[in-house]
Amino acid sequence: MRLLLVEDEERLAAAIASGLAAEGFVVDVVRNGADGLWRALEGNYAAVVLDILLPDMTGYEICAALRARKVWVPILMLTAMDGEHDEARALDTGADDFLSKPFSYLVLVARLRALVRRGSAPRPAVLRVGDLELDPASRAVRRAGQAIALTPREFALLEALMRSPDEVIPKQRILDAVWGLDFQGAPNVVEVYIGYLRRKIDAPFGRASLETLRGVGYRLKDHHDG
Repeated sequence: MRLLLVEDEERLAAAIASGLAAEGFVVDVVRNGADGLWRALEGNYAAVVLDILLPDMTGYEICAALRARKVWVPILMLTAMDGEHDEARALDTGADDFLSKPFSYLVLVARLRALVRRGSAPRPAVLRVGDLELDPASRAVRRAGQAIALTPREFALLEALMRSPDEVIPKQRILDAVWGLDFQGAPNVVEVYIGYLRRKIDAPFGRASLETLRGVGYRLKDHHDG
């Protein structure tokens, strides 16, 4: 499985590449943004590991450029240790996941494998399912043209569902995507937040688009009449 690592710190890049190679990945390493963008555009990679601070252009700019050109390769962005704003901006520019430095190689490998399993599905700038619309960049949600206020966690859950309309998404996949691979809380948190979403995106509009399939997962239906 071939990965692209874009990291300008030579020692860190070598250590990450060595660790990933030990797990069976083939890793191409570049240490500046321009080469990273070119490789990501031209290469057939299973995923890209992308640092934010690079000599010539930022990881955000690379990520945004790839998504603007409809390159949907999974991207894991490396952020600062306390970089909440970095993490939010990474997701807004089209990254699929992020990891704060310093990080565990075990977690890095697990997250990359999860991204590769999901594959390179298109991730348009604005998501639409029926008359429901979600804009990841502006954090705006509308249904039938009416704005809907969501908490950050509700927004993340709805985004996860809208990226795979009409697909039954298992609870564990939702937990991993919305609460993180290291979440230690109660699994029924998903049911609780599904209920919150129904009261905001379905009930006021006379819809029933958000389905629970007991023992299987959850599905957001892609049609207007619910």
